[in-house]
Amino acid sequence: MKILIVDDEEAIRKIVRKYAEFAGYEVAEAKDGMEAVLLCRKESYDCVIMDIMMPELDGFSACREIRKTSSVPILLLSARGEEYDKINGFEFGADDYIVKPFSPRELMLRVDAVLRRVNMGGASAPKAEKVSDIYTYNGLSVDFTARIVTIDGEELPLSPKEYDLLFYFVRNRNIALSREKLISDVWGYDFYGSDRTLDTHIKLLRKSIGRFAECIVTLRGVGYRFDAP
Repeated sequence: MKILIVDDEEAIRKIVRKYAEFAGYEVAEAKDGMEAVLLCRKESYDCVIMDIMMPELDGFSACREIRKTSSVPILLLSARGEEYDKINGFEFGADDYIVKPFSPRELMLRVDAVLRRVNMGGASAPKAEKVSDIYTYNGLSVDFTARIVTIDGEELPLSPKEYDLLFYFVRNRNIALSREKLISDVWGYDFYGSDRTLDTHIKLLRKSIGRFAECIVTLRGVGYRFDAP
């Protein structure tokens, strides 16, 4: 598998490359966001690890540009760990957000976790439940096979994690889902973030699905439930 490391600091690129190659990954590098976007247009990568504060084109903008043509998993690196910054990253399509200084070993574990989820096709429904390929409700259409969500015929530009969350909610509609179950089933048992990451993605998903946001009900002290027929 091939990883693209994007950072204007050579020392950081060097240490991430060292651990990535030790883990068996093929590695390419870019010194700024503009170079990263151009490389992603020419080459296919299995994962992109990208700093936010860079010259030419920052990580947020580069992430947005890459998302126009690719669904490659993107992990953002930043020295800023405020919720606002994390929300920005997820809104631009990032799959994970890692605050500097970080442990290179933890970074590679996060890369492995993201790639496993991608290879598994995201969160899956319980085996005992058979789900139709397309679910529709009052103008909302969720096509599991094509991974397309539309409202009144208009396709929604959801982030990869928003797709995973919505698909999981729809497959388990009208069931109370604990925060722990959502994290373990949608992110995986090897999730290294915090509960705030779940809350942030729920907030973004509600914003994305507009009038259907009310279907995602908060269960205080428990988790969430997707209310729909």
